[in-house]
Amino acid sequence: MADKLRLLLLIPQLGGGGAEQVTTLLARGLSREKYELHLGLVTQKQLDIEAVPAGVAVHALGSPRVRTGALRLLRLIRGLQPDLVLSGTAHLNFLVLLLRPFCPRSTRVLVRQNVIVSSVLAFEGAPWYTRLLYRTLYPRADRVICQSDAMANDLCREVGLRRGQIAILSNPVDIGSSRAENGLAERKSGRQPDDPPGYWADAGPCLLAVGPLTREKGFDLLLEALAVVRVRFPQISLVVSGTGTEESALKTQCRSLGVEAVVRFAGPAERTSTLHPQASLFVLSSRRDDIPSSLLEAVAGGLPIVATPASSRVIDLLRGRPGIWLAHEISSRALATALLKALEQLSPGQRFYRSLRSLS
Repeated sequence: MADKLRLLLLIPQLGGGGAEQVTTLLARGLSREKYELHLGLVTQKQLDIEAVPAGVAVHALGSPRVRTGALRLLRLIRGLQPDLVLSGTAHLNFLVLLLRPFCPRSTRVLVRQNVIVSSVLAFEGAPWYTRLLYRTLYPRADRVICQSDAMANDLCREVGLRRGQIAILSNPVDIGSSRAENGLAERKSGRQPDDPPGYWADAGPCLLAVGPLTREKGFDLLLEALAVVRVRFPQISLVVSGTGTEESALKTQCRSLGVEAVVRFAGPAERTSTLHPQASLFVLSSRRDDIPSSLLEAVAGGLPIVATPASSRVIDLLRGRPGIWLAHEISSRALATALLKALEQLSPGQRFYRSLRSLS
């Protein structure tokens, strides 16, 4: 039997956002017969052993921040001599590609683009040199992995990358786990057979939103919509899973809107589907988005979904499916309208086990 290919998968830490979860899912799913798998955690010091995928060698580098982990990461790559390195988040991609000239010549480097570049460049808080980093460093990759043609075209247009350097690969989804965990929802709902749609007893409906706490994800729009919906459904609550630069501003907004008592910022989850059983519906509030893995998990698991028309891909994926309410535009008012329609038609614990067409 030929020697196994040595793969080094890189993320900042276990848990984290969708990009980290995608890489962890890959580590769980790749063949142990074909690959010798290594998982590099740049900013993690201690490990929860149960969170480590079986059969994967884990290297916790313990750097205070990604950008300060250059020497530790380079030592890891030069020591392992991997056949391939896959980096899963934009800021880590920059570091890996910056180190590329010092890595073994036989090591191929793939980077996964997890955000729409034009949205990043248009963000007011983005450093002035962000476009320069993309233009200078991304051509060093053997391949850049994008989730869709639209994301790839955007990357070529904004960064000047050749289309031949890009591979299209949609996010993986653990459909079995999503459905198994969502199967708990109806059993936990406490719903009575004669309860009418829109009847929410006790704690009331619970909304779930997942993603990095950035302006692009539109959590500020969701909070404004929540304040409107709460008038009709006073027992409503919201769980937000993720971390990011806007967390402080969003908490301040909660206080100004008077919804701080019903909003919980839960931090990152290792698998967002573990939050599904307690959720009445999943909300995608993005101003612009491709198809995040959290949305795919919600579709696969049968969660009711309210979403903004964040991209043509989101619209194409969701339109016409049962248990989906698409806002007519990207605004807090439209989002509130879609949420009210959904909650007036849903029953507690209701799930929609949809066909998987167009799930890729």
